[in-house]
Amino acid sequence: MKTQHYIQGSWIDGKGEGTPILDSVTGEHFTNVTTEGIDVPEVLQYGRSKGGALRKMTFQERGLMLKKLAFHLQKHKRSFYDVSFKTGATKIDSWVDIEGGFGNLFSNASLRKLFPNQPYHVEGDPIDLSRGGRFMAHHIMVPRQGVAVHINAFNFPVWGMLEKCAVNWMAGMPAVVLPAPQSAYLTEAVVKVIIDSGILPEGALQLISGTKRDILDTVESQDVVTFTGSAATGRKLKTHPRLIEESVPFTMEADSLNASILGEDATPGTPEFDLFIKEVRNEMTTKCGQKCTAIRRIIVPENLIEDVQISLGKALDKVTYGDPRLKEVRMGTLIDRKQLEAVKNSVNEIAKSADIVYGDFETGKAVGADFEKGAFMKPILLRENDPLANETAHVTEAFGPVSTLMPYKNLEDAIELSRMGKGSLVSSITTNDDKIAKEYTVNAATHHGRILVLNRESAKQSTGHGSPLPNLIHGGPGRAGGGEEMGGMRGIKHYLQRCAIQGSPTTLTEITGIYQPNADYKEAEKHPFAYHWEDIQPGMSLKTHNRTITDTDIVNFGNLTWDHFYAHTDITSLDGSIFEQRTAHGYFIISAAAGLFVYPNKGPVAANYGLEEIRFLRPLYHNDTIHVRLTCKEKVDREQKGQELPSGIVKWFVEVFDTNVTDGKIPETEAEEKEALVCIATILTMVQKKQTTFTEITDEVFENSIAKLEENQKPAWGEMSPQHMVEHLETSYRIASGEIQDFEIATPEKYLDDTRATLWNYKKMPKNYNFPLYKEGELFELKHSSLNEAKEKLKESRKEYIEFFKRNPNATLKNAVFGELTKYEWGLLERKHLNHHFSQFELL
Repeated sequence: MKTQHYIQGSWIDGKGEGTPILDSVTGEHFTNVTTEGIDVPEVLQYGRSKGGALRKMTFQERGLMLKKLAFHLQKHKRSFYDVSFKTGATKIDSWVDIEGGFGNLFSNASLRKLFPNQPYHVEGDPIDLSRGGRFMAHHIMVPRQGVAVHINAFNFPVWGMLEKCAVNWMAGMPAVVLPAPQSAYLTEAVVKVIIDSGILPEGALQLISGTKRDILDTVESQDVVTFTGSAATGRKLKTHPRLIEESVPFTMEADSLNASILGEDATPGTPEFDLFIKEVRNEMTTKCGQKCTAIRRIIVPENLIEDVQISLGKALDKVTYGDPRLKEVRMGTLIDRKQLEAVKNSVNEIAKSADIVYGDFETGKAVGADFEKGAFMKPILLRENDPLANETAHVTEAFGPVSTLMPYKNLEDAIELSRMGKGSLVSSITTNDDKIAKEYTVNAATHHGRILVLNRESAKQSTGHGSPLPNLIHGGPGRAGGGEEMGGMRGIKHYLQRCAIQGSPTTLTEITGIYQPNADYKEAEKHPFAYHWEDIQPGMSLKTHNRTITDTDIVNFGNLTWDHFYAHTDITSLDGSIFEQRTAHGYFIISAAAGLFVYPNKGPVAANYGLEEIRFLRPLYHNDTIHVRLTCKEKVDREQKGQELPSGIVKWFVEVFDTNVTDGKIPETEAEEKEALVCIATILTMVQKKQTTFTEITDEVFENSIAKLEENQKPAWGEMSPQHMVEHLETSYRIASGEIQDFEIATPEKYLDDTRATLWNYKKMPKNYNFPLYKEGELFELKHSSLNEAKEKLKESRKEYIEFFKRNPNATLKNAVFGELTKYEWGLLERKHLNHHFSQFELL
């Protein structure tokens, strides 16, 4: 058996026998890995040629794709755990790898809300390059047209792939993943589920299971390369001639000598001391110490080193190791016995100046397994008494359950010791003294990619020293590789090409899809609030009528809000201020502006969604006259949530003008408007989307559809005859009118809200759904003598339903699937239900 590759749209075996891969626990041979016969240039070019599908998707579409994929993978997670045990990982270790990987998909999916509703990103604020405001610049970021090549380490075969791919997919870039051969079989298992799902566009993911030494020989300038692994290997890759020649972006995340510091205040008996011991023990033993973020250097006050050594030894005594499938086992194995030898060599190197104070390499007793056959190792603690003079523990990493204890005299020494690792992914300090925390963090931050401060307040919710998070950067300076992964939007931008664009505001509005100040307005034919979300476009604008602000307005607003700031109430106190007369409240100005531009009639605008920014440029006084310019600035897509109709968010640019500047006339020129501008704001509204999925069920549509139905008509799906369908609809109407209510709601209470929410979306009902009031798998018995009689009874039942709600508009009646429904919700159900069955018989 061989671990397979997924390239160019197919699963293939590599040529030759390859390298045997053994079960880390039992030592049994169960697969081989070979990458012979793979044409790397063709694989990379295939990804580039297929990348257009991802690039064309909007950020919202990519985000929803990731979310869908994450949910899909969760359904298969048990099978991944079974495979993961072969790597020597315990269930907790596997949870970090497998479900931590899924978490990256979910987290990056949520970032779609921070990007425009288009395939590319508009970064930062517009830049005015001219005094007149007619020449400007902005930055856009577009998906790179290459492939992301991910060379991953053996310790996290699932998380290592998904934490990177989630980001490049979100950016619109395909990936070629190369997991380390020792655990590529677990990556393969996950990729098979991903490919079978059909959720990703073809070419978005290719898998080369193992090492391919020529992978960088044909990369191009539009590609991106990431590497996770040893610092030595990373440095070699980083200087590859092709990367330099093509200026290929390269991100390196290397194993590092991460340090954890115990604060001087964290003495035995304090919560912080206990937290420190627990954290170090966890970081030494999780994944059998095979973590790039594991604690390798334990830096403690010299007067506490004996206490720490004793307490840590007792904590390590409680660590059971053996078959990771067993609940009582806390620590599994190294990835293989070759890694065991590498760890031994590193420990022996550190031990040239340090002492081994806990553990050894002698044969031990593994719970439920043969110590000699698996890659088992007991935890080892070393102690370096002169860490400022001896650097071995600062430069040599034993990639296993190994750490070195070292003392410090004062906080300056601790900071210096942490720096001696020459750059790490993460450091931590355990202290309840925020001054110590600040001093350490500010002075050590130059040498660490992330710093965790742990104390009694944060402990219960802390994610821990060794847990990289999708919304935080993962990387570090120096030995750690000098790169950054993840980090929320920062990570996505790594796969986008930034480009400065210059032009007129009107042109840049069209390019960016975001209205730029001073761009030409697109005068709306009707009030902008009368349009559905799809029909509103950036630049669509409305100029309002005038309103004069009176002295009474100002006084009344102050009394209403209790805002009695002197400029609004005490005109005898204006000397020395910026105000000349009684001044209108800023929030009255924006409220008055809303009164001018708000559309009073019920329409697609569902709600005020918020206020993003507001600036008052100069005061307005009583008897000043204003008018408002309302312009669509940007549209942001939004998923349908709960019991509300599908909608999107529209950002409106609000400009308030003082018409007194032009002698009471509405400004006509750009210069006049600029001089008259007194306030700007960005408000957000929730705007309903058009319903285009269903035919609205009017009386005419209903009558015409029923009239088309004939006795011998065959359904497009399902087994119902025309008469069965008609009688089913009749029953539904009789339930809706209250005539039939002697049944129990079939949907469990905890699912009812989510089930009822499906009435509000614009998605079609599922085909072949079994109505819970009928016997499953059986057609109900017909009660009318003919189809024509059934049609007449259906018409009667619909009239009774309509009349019932005319008489009882506030009534709620239960439905077997959706629970208690209002009149409006019954209307939503009628539209969906009739569209479903009328389409089943092709009547619409």
